[in-house]
Amino acid sequence: MEFGKVSDISGIDFSLPPDPAFNRYYLSKAATTKQATRWFVGCPIWVQKEWAGKWYPPQTPSQKYLWHYSRQFNTIELNSTHYALPGGTTVQKWVEQTPGSFRFCPKLPQSISHQLDGPFLKKEIEAFVAFCDALGERLGTPFMQLPPAFTTRQSTFLLRFLDSYPFDKLPLSIEFRHASWFKYLSRTADKLHSYGAGLVITDVAGRRDVLHMGLCNATAMIRFVGNGLHPTDYSRIDEWVERLAHWQAQGIEQVFFFVHEPDNVQAPDLAAYLICQLNQKLGLDLKVPQRFDIQQSLF
Repeated sequence: MEFGKVSDISGIDFSLPPDPAFNRYYLSKAATTKQATRWFVGCPIWVQKEWAGKWYPPQTPSQKYLWHYSRQFNTIELNSTHYALPGGTTVQKWVEQTPGSFRFCPKLPQSISHQLDGPFLKKEIEAFVAFCDALGERLGTPFMQLPPAFTTRQSTFLLRFLDSYPFDKLPLSIEFRHASWFKYLSRTADKLHSYGAGLVITDVAGRRDVLHMGLCNATAMIRFVGNGLHPTDYSRIDEWVERLAHWQAQGIEQVFFFVHEPDNVQAPDLAAYLICQLNQKLGLDLKVPQRFDIQQSLF
């Protein structure tokens, strides 16, 4: 992910900022449902030939990558839908290859997210809804990534979209990138909450403002960008585990945490570390991904 990428991280303060005051209000409303938190940890891709022999069995054909990925991780940040929606046959194959507990989190097509200020494309939304319907129970939380140049001055276009989005059928979280949105985060969160939408939190070195820590519904979606398994990647994950434990105690219902690395070859390494830390610190029993390049022993 190029957004927020920097060449030198030595001067970056990677500490997590405090939660906005409104988090307590929205999480207290979620806590009334008394649901156990559902945890989803994954990567932004499953097609990565370098994972064969490491995270997939040796000589795994590309057609089986998704099958093996979905036995290692229980969610995927589905970025390909930002550019084009797959056909029904492809979606059916995805469903058949993944277990019922697996969740796809598709990114809204750019024909929607990058055209909010143009002629409204009702058919584009209908096509996305049909795609999500085809995923059935495999659907997680879709998210919309707004362009970096989309400012609060264009909020009327966002409201027009929200008025048309089928929240009765599909959840939605929104990732803001322009700095103006974070100056009015409380007002934005209140409006999104009124529709049932959530906020995406992005943790990336070069744009610490997008690490706003805001929650306006019972779902947390975090997009974490590491730096090649630098030691700070692990210390940042450790701090995230502490914050997630705090949110769990406050009543968060589900967490989607997606781990990025510069070329994503190393993303599973850090995602696996996160899962182990969640299990250890929060007493969870999440499935730990298994390596195929480390010999197992009974003793």
